[in-house]
Amino acid sequence: MASLTDGYAKENPLVVTGVLSVIGYALVFGSFGGLVPFPAIGRETVLRFSDAIAVVNTCALTALLVGYYCIRNRRVRAHRASMLTAVALIGVFLVLYLWKVGGGFEKELVIQQGQFLAGYASAVRPLYLVMLAVHIVLSALAVPLVVHPVVLGLTHTPEELERTAHARVGRYAVATWSLSLGLGIVTYWLLNHVYSWRPL
Repeated sequence: MASLTDGYAKENPLVVTGVLSVIGYALVFGSFGGLVPFPAIGRETVLRFSDAIAVVNTCALTALLVGYYCIRNRRVRAHRASMLTAVALIGVFLVLYLWKVGGGFEKELVIQQGQFLAGYASAVRPLYLVMLAVHIVLSALAVPLVVHPVVLGLTHTPEELERTAHARVGRYAVATWSLSLGLGIVTYWLLNHVYSWRPL
């Protein structure tokens, strides 16, 4: 069997990126639409999954920023390890998140009297929704931007990568992915620890 570096993915990274991205989108939309079956989970498990997702995303953001720092300092092996760690963590996030949505429920922000800035709820709630919307849009946009540099990185040597779009696309991936993860963590804290929520 031909090795990964000699195979189809190396010769056709855009096609592989497209296929993997479409599979990812299909899983997400299928879960939201109830087309992908997940075992049902109760309220307590949904809460635990929410907390676990926040931890996973924080670790992924840390690994992502460490990976960026490493490549800026020409530490290629450490960069590769950090970025693959971030990708693996996002895989864990995806399983937890889709299971939470497909087997449990989503939450809606509720601002109660006496809570932080409750008197400004008419401004806080729209701000929260804007952050959530930006997080969701960036998450969707980040999929091919993240997948493509990973495919290139796994199928090319460091010397070969210099002749590909790996670094250029990777910079966009780090920017969109980092902002998406950061906003996701902020909205998690607002929804679960600053304000209240109800099931959608």
